[in-house]
Amino acid sequence: MFVRLKELRETHKYSQKYVSSLLNCSLRAYCNYEAGLREMPVSLLIKLADIYDETIDYIVGRD
Repeated sequence: MFVRLKELRETHKYSQKYVSSLLNCSLRAYCNYEAGLREMPVSLLIKLADIYDETIDYIVGRD
């Protein structure tokens, strides 16, 4: 669902571990979000939008 998670993370040169720590979630959970195996809660999606200075629509591939 979140097609741009990996793209945004790599563009910013962040590791999965670093992003998971910013979101205060486990590395395993974040890896599952990025792989599309688990849906990310809206609260974490909002945090990601702030971290990457992007819209939620962009992150989920709606534009």
